[in-house]
Amino acid sequence: MRRLRSACSIATGMALFAATACTEPEEPVVVPAEPTEAAPSGAVASVAWTCESGETVAVGYPEPAAARLTYKGKAYALRSTQSASGARYIGSGVEWLTVTRGGVEEATLSRLGPDQEVAVAPLERCSRPAAGAGLAGVLPPQPEIVPVSAPCKGPQLKLSLDGGDAGRGNRVSILGAQNVGTQPCSLTGYPTVTLQDSQSRPIATVRAEQDPGNHFRAGQVPTPVELSPQGKAFFDVAWNLVADESRGEKACPSAARIRMTAPADTAVVSLDQAFAPCGGRIRVSPFRPVAEPVPPVAATTRTKL
Repeated sequence: MRRLRSACSIATGMALFAATACTEPEEPVVVPAEPTEAAPSGAVASVAWTCESGETVAVGYPEPAAARLTYKGKAYALRSTQSASGARYIGSGVEWLTVTRGGVEEATLSRLGPDQEVAVAPLERCSRPAAGAGLAGVLPPQPEIVPVSAPCKGPQLKLSLDGGDAGRGNRVSILGAQNVGTQPCSLTGYPTVTLQDSQSRPIATVRAEQDPGNHFRAGQVPTPVELSPQGKAFFDVAWNLVADESRGEKACPSAARIRMTAPADTAVVSLDQAFAPCGGRIRVSPFRPVAEPVPPVAATTRTKL
């Protein structure tokens, strides 16, 4: 019986060998590989900005809505946010605002206030040649900003004095218009400004002229400024201290109050401020998103107010 099983096993194995030997092996099925792109490297191209203090700020843009800024050996992660002109990035306690003027890109690095939304103190003013073909794709596009909020109205606004300059018989006050309402709003163009004396009477002998620039600042094109709740827009009121003798002016009128009306509105917002504008005029700038937009025009010795 044991010999019979062995014989059967040998016969079966020989049959299987014969069947295998006579059968052609099948070709393996190869699935075409999908074309793949090379994985992008982790490096982010950076642009170096030279600042007035001698420091350098390096900025890279890993994504269209993000920036990575390096300053004094520290890195800051920023996100894009709305700006009246140019590009604005905020985060990590700082703001990075860039604009292009006359073939030169200008930028301001500022410290953010407690709300982490509004810049309160400039840290650096920097510049570099405008991006050319060699930098194509490094900087994100800067589309024209169109206001998305309703125009600000008088009851939404509060005026404040946010700085100023003095020099060579000229003065300028930087006024802030703060959105104290609960909804966003926008300011575009020039405010309407009038003056009152200490008896709350209008000073008709002083006219307000709309002027994009003044003795201390370069001219700027009026652009929309978006104000979130508690956000601010800024404008200048500039005047001269020297009486205009050609007009027979011997004493300059004393103003006690500035009254402002927002564009396309009739409600008045007031701020008490005593000053004496000469020459029968004051110069009013358009609204802007920052208190100190560009370096002064005149290279003169000035005293901060």
